[in-house]
Amino acid sequence: MFVSGPDTRDARRRVVIVGGGVAGLDLAGILGRDPALDVILLDHATSHVWKPMLHSIAAGTHDVAQVEVPYVAQARHHGFTYVPGRVDGIDPVTRTIGVAPFSFHGRELLPQRTIDYDTLVLAIGSVAAHFDVAGVEEHARHIDTLAEARDFQAHVAPRLVEAAQTGVPLRVAIVGGGATGVQLAAELVQIADIADDYGLGGGRKSLDITLVDRGDRLLPAFPERISSAARTRLEGLGITVRTGVDVSAVHESGLQLEDEVLPADLCVWAAGVEAAPLAATLDTLQRMRNGRVVVDNHCRSISSPDIFAIGDCAAFGGSEDGSPLPPTAQVAFQQAVYLGRWLPTIVLGEKAPAFRYRDLGALVQLGGYDAYGALGQFGIFGRGFLRGRVAQAGHAFLYRRHQMRLHGIGPALRLWLAERIAGKARPSSKLS
Repeated sequence: MFVSGPDTRDARRRVVIVGGGVAGLDLAGILGRDPALDVILLDHATSHVWKPMLHSIAAGTHDVAQVEVPYVAQARHHGFTYVPGRVDGIDPVTRTIGVAPFSFHGRELLPQRTIDYDTLVLAIGSVAAHFDVAGVEEHARHIDTLAEARDFQAHVAPRLVEAAQTGVPLRVAIVGGGATGVQLAAELVQIADIADDYGLGGGRKSLDITLVDRGDRLLPAFPERISSAARTRLEGLGITVRTGVDVSAVHESGLQLEDEVLPADLCVWAAGVEAAPLAATLDTLQRMRNGRVVVDNHCRSISSPDIFAIGDCAAFGGSEDGSPLPPTAQVAFQQAVYLGRWLPTIVLGEKAPAFRYRDLGALVQLGGYDAYGALGQFGIFGRGFLRGRVAQAGHAFLYRRHQMRLHGIGPALRLWLAERIAGKARPSSKLS
């Protein structure tokens, strides 16, 4: 289902979901089955990829063709309408959304449009925060979207081959010691190892990776035991890890640190998190300094009763200390499940239970080399620590659960089987 013509209305309540990430696409699939709702999913991309997988797509250890979900196909199967285009304005007074012209491969396919809504759900996600550091936008690469991940992979692969052939190292500087930066560093080493296994020769030796973070340890959202283990493993892979270091500027030739220049051929910015740029235009909504929309315990904006926000762009003080929940896929998933069950009730003004977050822990995977897990308050074994194959299996399960939510158990199992069969005939990594 695909909207291209003038806006039309029917008697059903129109729910527009902006953003087709983990939360948005899951929610659209649930609400699309409600015959009382006219559900529209709006996204500037044409397909969905599980965001925790972007770093592996960027490195090339996952082929995007095997994991992307076209929005138009998902819409057809789950009863909602997909509208392609980038939002260029939201007016809460008239309850309208301005959608910019949509182009594909350089051709404008759809003109500028306006869409009405009765209820709006913001699921626009997040991007790395620049912290007003000079040169980040001009000289650093980001991996916040599928397009950026694809572009990075297309850029890094030939440079790795060139470095292996010439003997001149490819210097990569990654800023940010959170999950994205740590996992990307390991995935880059893995793609070099895979390339060597396929006959490149010298790929691993030609890769010089430095991971920089201003904090005193990597993975600050994880227990210190995991931070220490991850650092030791990364350094064992040949990655230089530097903590307690501020980056004051990014240049074409590298990073400007406090009292030195760190030379780099590629700079990747993965430091901090802020709401996607659209949030900065929502002046009528109360937001935090990082742009996240402040919501109540029903995921509704405290400024506008017709607007909800879930996932990374939402700030809900549901942590034990009252601070906003972290911008993680786990939080986004739980909020999508909650609104999928209770949004129709809430918009009718009827009583609904408050959203409650259940901390099930967190997992981080260092390519195929290792994985670590911190079990949360509601973990099966209580708070604890996982490592190795068990943690890797847990990380894989999260993705399979996401597939089951989107497609159902049967189709998800068939996808898994197809991937296993295909893996016997072709490389599991993107080497071209």
